[in-house]
Amino acid sequence: MLIWSVSGIFIKQALITFSPLTLIVMRFTLAAALMLAIGLICRRSAILRLQRIERKHLPMFVLASLFQPCLYYILETLSYDKLASPTIAEAMLSTNPILAPILAFLLLREKITRYNIYGILVSTAGMLMLVLCGQEQFSIGDTTGIPIAIAAVMTAVLYSVVLKRIPNQYTPLSIVFYVQSFSLIFFYPLWAILDGDNNSFQTAGMDELLPALCAVAYLAVFASVTAFILFCYTVRKIGVTKTNIFNNIRPVFTALFMLIIYNEHLPILKLLGIALVIAGLFLASPLPYEGKGRG
Repeated sequence: MLIWSVSGIFIKQALITFSPLTLIVMRFTLAAALMLAIGLICRRSAILRLQRIERKHLPMFVLASLFQPCLYYILETLSYDKLASPTIAEAMLSTNPILAPILAFLLLREKITRYNIYGILVSTAGMLMLVLCGQEQFSIGDTTGIPIAIAAVMTAVLYSVVLKRIPNQYTPLSIVFYVQSFSLIFFYPLWAILDGDNNSFQTAGMDELLPALCAVAYLAVFASVTAFILFCYTVRKIGVTKTNIFNNIRPVFTALFMLIIYNEHLPILKLLGIALVIAGLFLASPLPYEGKGRG
């Protein structure tokens, strides 16, 4: 979540030079190439080994790739493009914990405890306080970014559900590699039709192009490879509900980064919101007490 929380800043940087679809294609092409190299080198690793997938499991991988990265990252990038502040975008994209327990119960019969519910409510209240406090300091931008961000959240939760159903025989790197590689089957035709004649590399000067390429590199190496592998591992260990609760901490990290980098104001109420988010995470995910009567 720390890696993903700062990715919004790099997305905004890359969008100065590249269109949303061009950014997505560059990002996931580089990520897939990097994971292929890692998989070929780490052939004995329990997490980073690259495996062949069985034909009967192919539909689940394709479905996961359709939800995320394909639909999610198109919607996420568009929301960052529409919404003026990365903090507001992160808040909208961090509402997974509200929806995740419902879908996890309906589709996976994943247990929801009263501590999960209490933690979600406390953490979400803190997240909203963090964003809404001092709202006058932010420009929301194009309001169509709000429903776009909500649709992105829906696809992200469905991705988590499909991820949980993929058999445990596959390593996290194998899952992420195939899911992101299959997503390029959707991305490339869409990019060729809608954005194939984009000439950003010819028109952009080096002072503009270099920061954009560095932003793409961060998004590929850290946001698309490192964070996705960590997220995949976590979903399969502690479940959809508990994993998605930690999305509430993303606006906390984003606000802190905006404070450090852009000197964005962080008043007392926002600090209280940060405290509530963290308290809610501990309440909803009492991992050390698993199986000891909690809930």
